[in-house]
Amino acid sequence: MATVTLDGVWKRYQDVIAVEDMNLDIRDGEFLTLVGPSGCGKSTTMEMIAGLTQPSEGEVYIGEREVTNLPPKDRGVAMVFQNIALFPHMDVYENISFGLRLRDYDKEEIDRRVERAVDIVQLEGMLDRQPDELSGGQRQRVAIARAIVRNPDAFLMDEPLANLDAKLRVHMRTELQRLHRELGATTIYVTHDQAEAMTMSDRIAIIDGGNLQQLAPPLTCYNEPANLFVAGFIGSPSMNFVEGVYEDGQFASSALSVGIDTPVDADEGTAVTLGVRPEDVYTVEQADGVTNRTDPVGARTDVLEPMGNEIFVTLILDDEEEDEGTELLMSVSPDSNLAEGDEVEVVLDRTKVHLFDTESGEALVHGVAGQPEMTADGGER
Repeated sequence: MATVTLDGVWKRYQDVIAVEDMNLDIRDGEFLTLVGPSGCGKSTTMEMIAGLTQPSEGEVYIGEREVTNLPPKDRGVAMVFQNIALFPHMDVYENISFGLRLRDYDKEEIDRRVERAVDIVQLEGMLDRQPDELSGGQRQRVAIARAIVRNPDAFLMDEPLANLDAKLRVHMRTELQRLHRELGATTIYVTHDQAEAMTMSDRIAIIDGGNLQQLAPPLTCYNEPANLFVAGFIGSPSMNFVEGVYEDGQFASSALSVGIDTPVDADEGTAVTLGVRPEDVYTVEQADGVTNRTDPVGARTDVLEPMGNEIFVTLILDDEEEDEGTELLMSVSPDSNLAEGDEVEVVLDRTKVHLFDTESGEALVHGVAGQPEMTADGGER
């Protein structure tokens, strides 16, 4: 296995910039996911690593070798695509071994590699089946086995689960994590599905408009987003945002004021955006365990969305300056007795409130109040 490095990589199509100054250091044995909305440049970045697309500028390294100008076959990588693309006239054995047979491996070595790959992806007893006799998940396993037999330096997977139904996608996510654990292979995975990115990855690279927005472990991106884009993209449902200003040591808007105890690198009167996730908004009755809470704010429940394990409640905050009010999404337990049109008071957990510079979008602070100190017996000071 090997590291993969992109050093100042650009991809231009005439006057369109698909990837801009991409710098990535992917560790040996790491599972790294490129994630972002459609058209953000994640697949183009993958294709430049694979050699399917030539960079306009910059270098690509796999291990210690610069491979920028090498064809795909000489890069030591294996790809699994969204379109599984099995040969319909070949059985499973022939599909898996096709690349090895092209390279004139002897029959004994081919059989050994195929047997190992089939064991890893759990396709025993299916080698003589045709692709049309397999389920979608089984066909995807054949494609993965075809990559495994090559013993590549890196696996490149471009939305390999996108064409599967929801239940099978969840199952295959688990299978891919087991595969990575067993092989210890450097794996670069492309998806627009943040659930795949969050659950499978050692680190995620969040891309928007061809630019790398944040490269960090999944929970770091969730709890400490680098900017407004990351904060809004990671998390389902999305983070709540309220625009206001930073003045007199607090966030102030027409609907909401939040005291800020932590240092903020912003001048008085700076336009800032407050961010808070739905699970960090509480009714006063539910906030007993929230020590560093905001002052209560009046609100009206507008829409309730029961999800089974939780209910999403759209709140309209009391706002003297806005006729339509300011919306906040709140998550409550499924046994809540809230109904549409209820008048409630809500608070925010200040340790989970984020502040962003509205103009630049950059994060200013994560948590506007420190965590409470714990006593020796586990209580709070």
